[in-house]
Amino acid sequence: MTNTTLTPLRILAALVLAAAFGGFAATALRDALLPVHATPAAPAPSAALAPAAAQLPAVVGGQPIPSLAPMLARVTPAVVSVHTKQRVRIHNPFANDPMFRRMFPNVPQERIEQSLGSGVIVDAARGLVLTNHHVIEGADEVSVTLSDGRTMEAEFVGSDPDTDVAVMKIPADGLQEIPLADSGALRVGDFVVAVGNPFGIGQTVTSGIVSAVGRSGLRGLGYQNFIQTDASINPGNSGGALVNLDGQLVGINTASFNPRGSMAGNIGLGFAIPANLARNVLSQLVSTGEVRRGTLGLDTQAVTPRLASGLELGVQRGALVTRVLAGSAAAAAGLKPGDVIVAANGERIESPADLHNFEGLQPVGSRVTLDVRRNGQALEVTAEVRDQPRSHAGDQLDPRLTGATFAELPERLRQSGARGVLVESVARGSRAARNGLREGDVVVATSAGGFDDLAGFRAGFTQPPAQLILNVVRGNRQGVLPMQ
Repeated sequence: MTNTTLTPLRILAALVLAAAFGGFAATALRDALLPVHATPAAPAPSAALAPAAAQLPAVVGGQPIPSLAPMLARVTPAVVSVHTKQRVRIHNPFANDPMFRRMFPNVPQERIEQSLGSGVIVDAARGLVLTNHHVIEGADEVSVTLSDGRTMEAEFVGSDPDTDVAVMKIPADGLQEIPLADSGALRVGDFVVAVGNPFGIGQTVTSGIVSAVGRSGLRGLGYQNFIQTDASINPGNSGGALVNLDGQLVGINTASFNPRGSMAGNIGLGFAIPANLARNVLSQLVSTGEVRRGTLGLDTQAVTPRLASGLELGVQRGALVTRVLAGSAAAAAGLKPGDVIVAANGERIESPADLHNFEGLQPVGSRVTLDVRRNGQALEVTAEVRDQPRSHAGDQLDPRLTGATFAELPERLRQSGARGVLVESVARGSRAARNGLREGDVVVATSAGGFDDLAGFRAGFTQPPAQLILNVVRGNRQGVLPMQ
C-alpha cells in the first residue's frame, strides 16, 4: 500500500470546501411533506446572530481560500426574523354558567399563540418584505427583527394562499435589499445558500445545490413550480432567502420533507418558491392587493389505458378535454372535446392536475403553446390565457342560490385530490340558507352535471335546470341538497 502525503494547503482547502458545501447522510424517507412553518417563539428571543466566519488566512501558499463570507455580508442584512401573535379563544364548557364566572372571574377566555419565521427585504426604498403566507396566516400582530437588532411592527400588504407568498411593509431607514434573480436560468447542480431563522435561534446560513427545478405533484402545497435543494431548511426557515453565489434571490424557502417532524432534523429535501413566481405575485399584491389567475376554460379527465388505445395516443398520459366552455380561451384556440393535451410550453402534461397547475401559474394575457393529439394526429395550438373571476354571487347564477357566494377551492385542497367549488359565504336568512346550504360546503356536482372548477360550475347555469339539486361535501360526509 502506498502512503500519500497531503500538503497543508490541500488539507486546508479540502476542509473549507467541505464546510462550505457539506453533504448529508439520509436514512429512511417517508412521504411526510411539512411546510417549514414558523416555530413556537422562545419566551425572550435573542437578537439575530451574524453568521459565524472561520478565522482563516485569505491566502495560503499563494492560493486564495474560497469563502462565502463576502457575498453573505451583502445578503444577511436583508434577511429578517418574523414574529407573529395570534389571539385564540379558549373553549370552556363552563364559561356560560353565571355561577362559574362569579366563582372564577379570572379564568382566561383567550390565549396568545406566538410563532417565528423569516422574511426577505426585496425593496429597501419602500420597505417591502417577502415571506410565506403560512407564516403570517391568521396573525393579529406581526413584527420584524432586522439583523442589526431593530424590531418594528409590520404592515400587511397582501398575500396569496395558493402560491404561499405574502408581502409586508416595514417603516425603517437604512435597509438593505436582495436583488431578484432570473430563477428560470437555474440549473440542476447550481450552488445555492439558504438564509433564515430556524427554530428561532437566530440568523443561520446553510448551503447546498439545486437538486431539481419545476418540481410539482406535492400534496397540499397549492400551485407548484418548486426549486428543490439539499441546503438545510428547517422549521422557522419559512419565508427565508435562497440565493445564488452572486447574492441574488432565486427563491423563497417554503417547505421540506421530514420523516418524523422537526425532531428528525434535515434530510436534504427542501423546496423554495422560484423568484420569478414571487416577483409576479409581489407586483400584483402591491398594485392591486390581490392576484389574478388565468384559465383556458375547459374541463378534462385522466387518460386511462382504454382511452389511450381508442384515441391512438401511443402513451397513457395527458389531459383529455371533455368540455370546452363557450367564449373561453380554449374555444378561441379551436380546442375540441376529445383532444388530449400532452404538453404546455414544452412542459410534459401527465394528468389533468398537471394542466390545472400549469394554468394557475400563467399570467393573465400570456400566450401558451399546447401540444395536442387529435384523432391520432399531433398538432400545436396557441391560446391566450384569460382572467378567471375569484368568486360568483349565487343570484347571478340562479335565483335559488341567492345569498350564497361561490369561490374556487383553495389550491392545497385541489393538490390533495379535491374537486368542485367552495361555498365561501351564506347570508343569514337568505334563500340559499333556507335551502340548507352552509359556509364551507364544497359543491362537487349539480343536476346540470359535473364540473372541475368555478368556470365549469358557472357554465352549468347557461340554461338553468328545472330542478336544481346540489351534490355537497360537508366535513367527511356527502349528500344532496334540493334547491327550492
